Amino acid sequence: MKVWKKQKGLLIRTMICAVSLAAACFYGNSLPAQAAPRAQETGERVVIVIDPGHGGDNEGTLEGPAQEKKMTMVTALAMYEELTKYDNVDVYLTHTDDVTMSLADRAQFAADRNADFLFSIHYNASMDHDLFGSEVWISSVQPYNAYGYQFGWEQMQQMQDMGLFLRGVKTKLKDNGDDYYGIIRESTSRSIPSAIIEHCHVDESRDTPYCQTEEDWKKFGREDALSVAKYFGLSSASLGVDYSGEADALPEVSLQSILPATVRDKTEPDICQLTLQNADYETGEVSLEVTAADYDCPMMYYDYSTDGGRTYTELLPWPGLDIMAGTYPDTFTFSVTFTKGEQPVITVRGYNQADLFTESDPVTFAQPFIDQEKAAEEALQESLAAQEAAEASRAAEEQITEAGSSVITMADAAGNTPVPSEKSPEVNFGVFLVICGILVVLLLLVFLLYQIQQGRHRKRRRKNQSRKVSGDNRNHPR
Repeated sequence: MKVWKKQKGLLIRTMICAVSLAAACFYGNSLPAQAAPRAQETGERVVIVIDPGHGGDNEGTLEGPAQEKKMTMVTALAMYEELTKYDNVDVYLTHTDDVTMSLADRAQFAADRNADFLFSIHYNASMDHDLFGSEVWISSVQPYNAYGYQFGWEQMQQMQDMGLFLRGVKTKLKDNGDDYYGIIRESTSRSIPSAIIEHCHVDESRDTPYCQTEEDWKKFGREDALSVAKYFGLSSASLGVDYSGEADALPEVSLQSILPATVRDKTEPDICQLTLQNADYETGEVSLEVTAADYDCPMMYYDYSTDGGRTYTELLPWPGLDIMAGTYPDTFTFSVTFTKGEQPVITVRGYNQADLFTESDPVTFAQPFIDQEKAAEEALQESLAAQEAAEASRAAEEQITEAGSSVITMADAAGNTPVPSEKSPEVNFGVFLVICGILVVLLLLVFLLYQIQQGRHRKRRRKNQSRKVSGDNRNHPR
């Protein structure tokens, strides 16, 4: 069984490698392989129309710091002001007031001025508020698809320099095959090249720092102007810049058919596999390998779940992705640390450029991980308990010492009669005085008896002396 599993794993990896190689060949043939001049030809003067998205009753997204229609107007005005500093360029705004204006009227405004390009200014938001990054939408119809892609390539460079994640330059089609977005469809029908610039997602934490204030919105406008100047190879004597060389260093495109790199995929990634590399049950460190591929477009995001798919992390950028080259590694590793004493079930989802995902089979574990937080808390509680026991022991010893060296005990203070100890009997002070009194009386009695006895001895001596004197007188008369 183990041999079969190893052979099965080897077979899957071989298939994935083959798929990745085929995808790489596909993208290598479909994406620009070298620099080329701008495909779009223009007259001596370039005519640019800037369309602030939304307006009037159409407020746009309300998820961000302000109404989208207000943000787009500030950005469009900054873009207009910057572009007017360039030489040989005429710049127009479809509207400068907060008015309702149809998409057909906006496109017709550009057609009436024989515009070389219409740029529609927008900010983005997603249904689940989880997408982030900058993108450009263009027509699927040639030659506008090629023109849009070359401009979009320049725009993506500027957004990347700002630090934004890139979602690419792409098309979106209706079920009947027409362009999905009305401003692109209306412009193309009037032979006007167009592009929708979605600067960032105003409802996602990784993009919101770029669009908080009016100054942020103006900065986007200035970056948009720089993208346009580089695309058209403009120069400015007042600014002291010359981008004429940039127009000859754009990605190579074909005017014969739609660029495959811009086609929006409608299917989920073909393969998404998760493999356990290592699990340390002591530290909770887990290393996992993700292998995924899509035959039609690059992988863009991934997320993972540790509870069997009930909840997922935020979307994470696919490591090593180059969206403009259409390349990405089909395998990468990531680590997760468990500190809850859990026995997790891990799954991963890989997302392609169309934001569609494929979920891996789950990875399970034979035993729970050690709860590092709980273990640390238990160790702390044990340490505190040991300290308290030691302090209680020292306090008890001090009480015993004080009881042995003091006549008045705690029991006396409480009005209780203490039970005498055999080893250390207590002596009552009154008894001590009585004993001393008895001893004094005894000493006095002894002293009196001694004095009486001495008196008797003295009387005897006097009698004996008297007798002796009398006898001598009789024997020796005068």
